[in-house]
Amino acid sequence: MKTPLITLILSLFWCLSWSQDAEEIIRRADEKFRGESSRGKMTMIINRPTWSREISMKSWTLGNDYSMIYITAPAKEKGQVFLKRKTEMWNWVPNIERMIKIPPSMMMQSWMGSDFTNDDLVRNSSLVDDYEHNLLEEEILEGYNCYQIELIPKPDAPVVWGKIIMWVSKDEYYWLRAEYYDEDENLVNKEILSDIKQMDNRKMPSRLEMIPAEEEGHKTILIFEEIAFNVDLAESFFSQQNMKRIR
Repeated sequence: MKTPLITLILSLFWCLSWSQDAEEIIRRADEKFRGESSRGKMTMIINRPTWSREISMKSWTLGNDYSMIYITAPAKEKGQVFLKRKTEMWNWVPNIERMIKIPPSMMMQSWMGSDFTNDDLVRNSSLVDDYEHNLLEEEILEGYNCYQIELIPKPDAPVVWGKIIMWVSKDEYYWLRAEYYDEDENLVNKEILSDIKQMDNRKMPSRLEMIPAEEEGHKTILIFEEIAFNVDLAESFFSQQNMKRIR
């Protein structure tokens, strides 16, 4: 028996609506951390089986295309600046007065010896624009009813992950967990977000833990100390010249 045309149309509409809903969920969860622009202070704690260290920094963002990070501590790294302008990324190292361009091939490398990659810190790829989004199921996580969403890279998208699975709370759009897979679908990193706080004009997770799947005892914690959203920033702020002046 042939399937009625109206049933096929309704099924297609349902699938498209489901996909669009998944994309909107990811968009709203991602915007919790962004706004149109932002200025903030963060502390990163790198934990290893035999040692740990802290890195303090300031950050500025403008949309998805522009970001700058200034290292304020420890003294050895103080003054280093990382800049992203669209698809390009640079590192200013004041001790040797050298500007280093970071090529796309290095986006998966560790940032400052942490478990975050260069791409994680500047978000070179877009969770919304560079991936297809599929709702998998619903799950309770840390007391929140969450959507579980699969992100698959679009063809030729400039991404470093083969797949991402994210958990986003249904009512608040809190991004609470993510798993990052390589192109062979092996789990590489697990990200846990917690400590919901009021940050400027919104509530959001203020603590991120990045945990490598195959390195026992390794973990990097990123703590947002303060963030101001929708601040007055121009594209000209994100320049190589300003990297040398920013404090």
